[in-house]
Amino acid sequence: MKAITVEPHKPETARLEDIPEPDARGGSVVVEAIAVGVCGTDVEIVEGKYGWAPRGKTRLVLGHESLGRVVDPGPSGALQKGDLVAGIVRRPDPVPCPNCAVGEWDMCRNGQYTERGIKEIDGFMSERWRIEPEYAMKIDRSLGLLGVLLEPTTVVTKAWEQVLAVGQRAFWEPRTVLVTGAGPIGLLAALVGRQHGLEVHVLDRAESGPKPELVRALGATYHTGSVGGVGFEPDVIVECTGVGQVIHDAIRGIGAGGVVCLAGVGTGGSTVGPAVADVAAAAVLKNNVVVGSVNANKRHWYKAGQVLARADRSWLARLVTRREPPEAFMRALQRQPDDIKVVVQFAEA
Repeated sequence: MKAITVEPHKPETARLEDIPEPDARGGSVVVEAIAVGVCGTDVEIVEGKYGWAPRGKTRLVLGHESLGRVVDPGPSGALQKGDLVAGIVRRPDPVPCPNCAVGEWDMCRNGQYTERGIKEIDGFMSERWRIEPEYAMKIDRSLGLLGVLLEPTTVVTKAWEQVLAVGQRAFWEPRTVLVTGAGPIGLLAALVGRQHGLEVHVLDRAESGPKPELVRALGATYHTGSVGGVGFEPDVIVECTGVGQVIHDAIRGIGAGGVVCLAGVGTGGSTVGPAVADVAAAAVLKNNVVVGSVNANKRHWYKAGQVLARADRSWLARLVTRREPPEAFMRALQRQPDDIKVVVQFAEA
């Protein structure tokens, strides 16, 4: 079968190639790939900056934002042939740490977790893949291809859970949220904010293209420029760019008693002028909290399904701006000006 593979930490090794059918040890459920979303992590792996092959192998099958159709549900009875599913990405560490032992693998303490398509487990960019039934998340068939958005939505549902949990440290009635960055994570964060009934603002560099209209279609307000230029101090900031200056401005610009959630990972290389102590002082004097959030556990996958089920399907469809066949996977990794979510499509949904 065809698969997109790479030799981690070696640039220019990604290729579409024939590999054996998935090993039964990968799980009792056999899935036919429909589509796999592309994100910055995939780009970094292909560029040789990140990723780990399965033990005993030199190459890794790419892809962690999955959508597929069950062709063999196995003996568990949890799934049926024809079900649409997405595969949970992370697996608990084998020790396990206290968090992984109770199913909180997204909060792994020792770093020995594994991840499909990223760390020591083959991903989903193959014509067929196997998965354990407990890690296969059933998707509403009416979503069709839009089910490929489930994994990035899990990242957002966890981030919002963190924000709301931290906010309960004192009396708190948040009304306004600023999302920095209008990529897939930022737009989905804005969607969840609107579903929570908040006044949502989104900040991005793009002055044209699909992003401003997608934000306005949510009933949110679109801004360009800087955090300081939005004209108010938000109760919540969900930071999705990973850019040093934006992070600095978010911590300085959040309202008193507010929460800044860092949900983006930057590549470094930028220097922020003001001293870290000055930024910290701003947080201390206003009783603010800065919390990081990455990955998701099973309850966030369920919550993400609820988010997508409540969302306007035509709006979700506009997030998928480009589809590429497996033969053109390198083109899918090359960002174009109006890209939001690009997918490698193996079959029709």
